[in-house]
This record gives sequence, structure tokens and C-alpha cells, in this order.
Amino acid sequence: MLFRSVLAATFSITSFYAVLPSSYAYTMNTGAPHLSEARKAQLREVASQMATPGKGLTACDEGPATIGGRFEAVGISNSEETRRIYRQMLFTAPGCENYLSGAILDPETLYQKSDDGVLFPQLLKQRGILPGVKPHLKIYTLPGTNGDTVMQGLDSLAARCKEYVAAGAVFAKWRSPLVIDVSKGCPTDIAIRANMHDLARYALICQDEGLVPIVEPDISLSGSHTLEQAIQINIKVQAELYKAMIDHGVYMEGSTLKPNIVNPGRDCTESYTVEEIGAANIRVLRDVFPVAMPGANFLSGGQSLQDAAARLSAMNKVKGNSPWNLSFSWSQALQLPLLDLCKAKGELCLDEMGKLYVEELKIASAAAKGEWSWDGEEGSHGNKGKKRELSAMLG
Repeated sequence: MLFRSVLAATFSITSFYAVLPSSYAYTMNTGAPHLSEARKAQLREVASQMATPGKGLTACDEGPATIGGRFEAVGISNSEETRRIYRQMLFTAPGCENYLSGAILDPETLYQKSDDGVLFPQLLKQRGILPGVKPHLKIYTLPGTNGDTVMQGLDSLAARCKEYVAAGAVFAKWRSPLVIDVSKGCPTDIAIRANMHDLARYALICQDEGLVPIVEPDISLSGSHTLEQAIQINIKVQAELYKAMIDHGVYMEGSTLKPNIVNPGRDCTESYTVEEIGAANIRVLRDVFPVAMPGANFLSGGQSLQDAAARLSAMNKVKGNSPWNLSFSWSQALQLPLLDLCKAKGELCLDEMGKLYVEELKIASAAAKGEWSWDGEEGSHGNKGKKRELSAMLG
């Protein structure tokens, strides 16, 4: 009887889809039929390697002006050569390959070479690290939305993706920043739809050109919203994203996510433990994150290494049987302590920076496995208790 019931249910479902209009059947198509089986296999392989347990992404995709500002803050002159040797250190520090599955590059870095004349994408591949690229262009403020923004660059994306693939990139990362401002009604529904549909179009184009797309809905730490409000808005944003990806025909198994860590706003007066923040992130993922996507690499978004590591480890400690690999894709959390070593010296201390960088990656790797043990109030919000200095974390 059970078999007959299952069979009858299957027949009913099949009959239901058989009578749907062809236009509706197309919107329900989630198998990316426009992609060859070979292309799907390639995308799956790269996405799977990006989700290697215990490894994460080093985000080195700051543009010349952004990284230049960080250099100048510690007395380092900003030049193409300075940027080149700095990024070379991030790619060649002895042992970094044990903790990295990929590196996100700015287009400038994609075409630079090592001291030995090896293009950086080739160098990274030789070390078992996948090279990726940031393809989006400039941010644009949407009129009539109280300051909501979208990212530009879709019109020329396919042509640039061809160039990036030829240069050796195997994945890409597109950031769509949003800000929560409850008093202004931000992010607006218009901004959420526009940004998430842009991410879906970007992902569709990338896959067609042979790049695994990382989709990055980045909700800023700024604001006074509570953790509960952050959960609601992150679920709304991510639900819109995955629906748009499916409707566009994106191959979900060949894509990955780079989300913000779900946090209360920086100016929120409520206090939350690191355990509560970790559980909030798992709540959001369990509500909406497709199981077809192999992993999520969280951005640091201005959080210190101490807080980012504690929160990522807290997530992994409570994720239970959730199927995804939850890891890191950090820029500031890793790089700002490195640049602090250069203060008052006027030059990059590359050997010292490389050693610290690998120690930081060990912490990030442990957090990605739920094995990092935070201390005091690390990772909490609003609590004024003890947080270790980075030197103490390194033992």
C-alpha cells in the first residue's frame, strides 16, 4: 500500500507539471540545461575544491585606491610595485597553502608576475590555491531609495570574463553591498530585488564563460539594528537571491556564497553572546541556503580577527548535520595586523608579515572546523569583558 501511495503521489506530481504552461515550466527549470555536462563537471569540481574543510579564501581584491589607503595609514608608499610584492607575500608565505583553497584577486593582480616571472594565477595553481577575480566595477546610488546602492559592470561582464579565464582565473566574486537602517526603511525592497537579480545575472554569465561565481550579498555592520532584526533581513535578502538564481537558470552546485556574518548593528545597545551570534547565522542558513551549494565563505566586514574567528567557530560548533562547509574569506581581519607591523618603518616587513600571516591562517582554519576556542568576550557584542591581543592568541 505504501508503494502504491508513493507511486500515486509521483503520478499526480508528474501530471501536475505536464499540464503547466510551457512558460511556467521554464521558470521551474533548475538544471541549467544550457550548460554542457563537461562544463557542469568543471564548475562542480572547482566549487568543491573551494569548499575544502579547514581551508578558506584570502581576499586580496582591494583596488589600488583601497589598498593604497591602508598602506598610507602605516607610512607605506602606494605604487604598483609595492602592491605586487605585498600580494606576492600573501601567495607565497611558507605554509599558507595548507590553509587556503583560493585567493580572490583584483584584476591588476591577475596580470602581475612573481619575482621569478611567473604570472600570479599560475603561481597560485602550482601551490594548490585556486585563483579568482573580482569583476564588478563601481558602486552606484539608486535614486529615491534613501541611499541604497547597486554595483555596476554587468554590461561588459561576459567580455571581461573571457579575458579573466584566458589569464588563468577559475572563479569570480561579485559584491552587492546593503545597509540596514530601520528608520529609513533600508534596505528597500527595490534595492534587494535589484542587487539580488544582478547577482543572479552575474552568476549566469560567469558559468557560461567557465568561472564559478561566488555571490556576495554583503550587509554592513553599520547601524543600530538588533540581532533579531538582522536575522529577518538576512533571510529576506538571501531568499530573494536564491530564488533569482534558480529563475535565471544558475547551476547551483557550481556556485558558492560569500555572506556577511549575521550580527547586530555596530551601534546596537543590546548585548549578545558569541554563542547567540553563531546560532543566528545557522538559523539564517537553515531557513534559506540551498543544500546544492557546497559552502559559504564568510567575509569579515571590518571585524577583528579575534571576533571573526570566534563567531565562525561558534557557527561550526552548532551547525550539527547542516551539509555545508562554513569557512572564511577575509581581507581586513588578516591584513590589518600585518600592516600594523610596518608602522614607523616606512617599508613592508615581508618576512615578518609572512610569518604572522600563516599564524593568522591557522586560527582561521581552526575556526572553519569549529576547533578555535575563544576567550573572554571575543565574538560577543556589547559586552565589555576581556578580549585578547592578537599576540596572546598566537601563544
